[in-house]
Amino acid sequence: MQTWFEVKVKYVKVDQDGRERKVGESYLVDAVSFTDAEARIIQQMQQMIRGEFHIDNIKKSNIIEIFPAESGEFWYKARIAIVTIDEKAGKEKKVNNYFLVAADDFKEAFQRLEDGLSYILVPYHTTAMSLSNIVDVFPYFQEETPEQLPPHLKRIEPQPEPMPVSAFDEESQEEEEDAAEEAYGETTDEDFGDDEGASSEPEV
Repeated sequence: MQTWFEVKVKYVKVDQDGRERKVGESYLVDAVSFTDAEARIIQQMQQMIRGEFHIDNIKKSNIIEIFPAESGEFWYKARIAIVTIDEKAGKEKKVNNYFLVAADDFKEAFQRLEDGLSYILVPYHTTAMSLSNIVDVFPYFQEETPEQLPPHLKRIEPQPEPMPVSAFDEESQEEEEDAAEEAYGETTDEDFGDDEGASSEPEV
C-alpha cells in the first residue's frame, strides 16, 4: 500500500508579466518516510525551479489512492464512506476513505471516481468532493520503488555470468596440450621407476 505525504514548498515565482512574487504550493509525494519524501521533493523541485526554494511543511496525507489522467487539469479530493457491519453491535458502520482524482471539472471527477472504485464490492457513498490545493503528484514508479528487506536479510548483488566456451576454444586448448606433450614427452609411471619389486643390489 502506498504512503502519501503532503509537502508544501515556498519559492519566488515569476508571473506572465515578469513580476516576482512569493508562492507556497502543495505537492503529494509517494514515499516510505519523511526523509524519503523530503529527498524526493528536493529532486523534483531542482528540475522545476531555477531559483531557491525551501520546504515549509511535510505531513502524512490521508489520501489512500489517486486516479490520475492525462487530460485532468485539476486535482479533486473525494471522501467516500464504505458501509460495513459491526458484528458485535449488529449495526452498520461507516468507514471514511479519501481519494485524489485528476479531472477538468466536478462532473468528470465524479465519473472518474466511480470508474476507479468499480473494484469495491461493498456498498459505499460519495459524501464529499472538493477542489484540492495539490498542484502535482509524484508517485513512485515500479523501477524506482525501494524494496524493503527484513533486518535479518542481506541483499545479494547478482554476479556476472561466466563467458561461454566455444567449440573453437576447446579445440585450441586440445592442440596446445598435444604440442606440449610432443615437446616435453609424455610422462608415465615408468619414467619414475617402479619401486615395487625393484632390486636394491647394484649391477655388476
